[in-house]
Amino acid sequence: MAANTSKTASRIILAAGSMMCLWVAAALTSALSQVGWSVSELASQYMVAIGMVKPLHTLVDYYTHIKGIEYLICVAFFVAFPVFFKYVNKAPKTVAAIK
Repeated sequence: MAANTSKTASRIILAAGSMMCLWVAAALTSALSQVGWSVSELASQYMVAIGMVKPLHTLVDYYTHIKGIEYLICVAFFVAFPVFFKYVNKAPKTVAAIK
């Protein structure tokens, strides 16, 4: 009895998963056809829709965005360079020779 219930449950889960996969494939195909089969355009529209990327309409918006990224790169360099410099210029280890 328990084995029969287990088989029934697994068949229901498999059917639900198959239906979900078909729905996802249909939704993705529909979305791609609306943007002219361009995956990058679909990804761009998705990221704008969820707020991950904000559209840049003016040169000032673009420059402000780039300036912020530039400051992050500078801070990362100012942290990484002294660490790298110490790593490169550390004294070599001496190894005792076995006689």
